[in-house]
Amino acid sequence: MDVITEIEREQIISLLREGKRLDGRGFDDVRPVSVTQDRITKAEGSAEARLGKTRVLAGVKIQVGKPFPDTPDEGVVITSSELFPIASPTFELGPPGEQAIELARVVDRGIRHSNAISRSDLCIKAGAFVYLVLVDLYILADHGNLIDVASIAAVSALMKTKLPQVKITDEGEAEVLETTTSLKMGPPPLTVTFGKIGDSIFVDPNLAEERVLEARISIAIDGDDTIAAIQKWGATPFSRQEVTDCIERASKIVKKLRKQLPKG
Repeated sequence: MDVITEIEREQIISLLREGKRLDGRGFDDVRPVSVTQDRITKAEGSAEARLGKTRVLAGVKIQVGKPFPDTPDEGVVITSSELFPIASPTFELGPPGEQAIELARVVDRGIRHSNAISRSDLCIKAGAFVYLVLVDLYILADHGNLIDVASIAAVSALMKTKLPQVKITDEGEAEVLETTTSLKMGPPPLTVTFGKIGDSIFVDPNLAEERVLEARISIAIDGDDTIAAIQKWGATPFSRQEVTDCIERASKIVKKLRKQLPKG
């Protein structure tokens, strides 16, 4: 298993105390971002996102199904993730583990709790038929900060997603037509993750930094520059002021990231 040595650990911590990082970035510097859409021909929408050497592929499948009983006039958005062993020696085949579940949950909350997709627009016939938007995340290479890369991949795939048009027959059945329409989507929510070691709090931790993190906080910012979701990991707490500072920093970083994403 690939583990960090004590020498590397001390080097990372020592540099952070001096306001520096192992890869030369500043505390608010994100690694280079790139996105390629339409990577999966059989998906209704897809995109591959890269953040440094970390790579995540997102595919969107659309199904027609029943709404939840408590939201009869709303469609459903569900996110899942798979960690392939080829992406990291720490990933194993089998049912989704804790890391895969957390990754999918954080990305899912950022999308569903934002104003980017109106779930009422996904209603075909209230109480009967709605669109099910299934976002699948495939981890291709883990070099740190999977959450932010997966967030970029997911929203970039959704921006290209096509919904099949549906006709309700005289018998009350849903007939899926060959014609499609674009999924309506506002400014995409994006997640920004900060790592904490001692008093140092820095954005976009790489893999070496992740291995010595004391805590991590991921903040999803929506198109209205408001918080869509927050997820914290690790036993070390963030003070109220530290959380406030991270939110302000995340808002600025998201504005820069949106300029680097495809328009649709």
